[in-house]
Amino acid sequence: MTVGGHPEMMKAVVMNGVGGSEVLEIAEVEVPKPGVGEVLIKVHAAGVNRPDVIQRKGAYPPPPGASPLLGLEVSGEIVELGEGVASHKVGERVCALTPGGGYAEYCVAPAAHVLHVPVGMSMEEAAGVPETFFTVWSNVFDRLGLQSGEKFLVHGGSSGIGTTAIQLAKAFGAEVFTTVGSEEKAQAVRELGADYVINYRTTDFVKEIGNITSKQGVEVILDMVGGDYVEKNWIVAAIEGRICQIATLHGPSENVNFSRLMMKRLTHTGSTLRPRTNEYKGHIAEALHEKVWPLLESARVKVVMDKVFDISGVRAAHDRMEGSNHIGKIILKVA
Repeated sequence: MTVGGHPEMMKAVVMNGVGGSEVLEIAEVEVPKPGVGEVLIKVHAAGVNRPDVIQRKGAYPPPPGASPLLGLEVSGEIVELGEGVASHKVGERVCALTPGGGYAEYCVAPAAHVLHVPVGMSMEEAAGVPETFFTVWSNVFDRLGLQSGEKFLVHGGSSGIGTTAIQLAKAFGAEVFTTVGSEEKAQAVRELGADYVINYRTTDFVKEIGNITSKQGVEVILDMVGGDYVEKNWIVAAIEGRICQIATLHGPSENVNFSRLMMKRLTHTGSTLRPRTNEYKGHIAEALHEKVWPLLESARVKVVMDKVFDISGVRAAHDRMEGSNHIGKIILKVA
């Protein structure tokens, strides 16, 4: 095992109970130690994601064995290798998907979930890659099997997930539909390549998609809204369409008409990334390195950045996430 010259204590964001952003505080905690198959990363930046907010509220506990600290993605430099790690080296600039612990000066991650920082990308941008790109690839391409030429709808097009899904779907030949909540967001996603952008505050997206597609619908839908959107998605889906639920910001669905699901022979599935096995996430990392890293390094796909906060401003970062006015990724600068 390689031994790094790092300190025993570090600064990290801790939760003083559960609730609003006021429960987040900076404190001194022990630097974690990498276990078998893990690496220790000196964190430069960490991504802020919706699951962090949900965990802060007490509704998304970390999986067994994971750090209780917030933070599911980081960029930084490897400073120590756990036993059995031969795929990386000390000093390597990397970004990583983590099971938790990213809001800190040091973070442990499974080596299989660690990728080199794409050439030409800043460390702040790199911190916004893992959680979003792993999520989009595993759901849109692995689970839903999006193919070139298909019509693809993603709700919340200006979110980190949305901006990533739009770009990847376009890069792989899909026709992209998206919904947003303002004209500013609409313009932003058009610039990313979205073919049809619908402001759900001013336009009924069900009617609009029906008009655009001559009521034939869209083959693939990625939804993080839930609630009343479930049945709306079934209406706009094409015969034998595929839908994946990755969040339910509008809460549970009530009184849906299952006949739509049956008559159209729809597949409505769902997933969350954090509880998946390390092996599965490792396979996603391999697919991203092979198929997406060239797109990032050639700038055909980019990380859309909303705002970078110093880690001392973590409360403001969470408030911005909850306000849903952001376009792209919110990042914490740690070092």
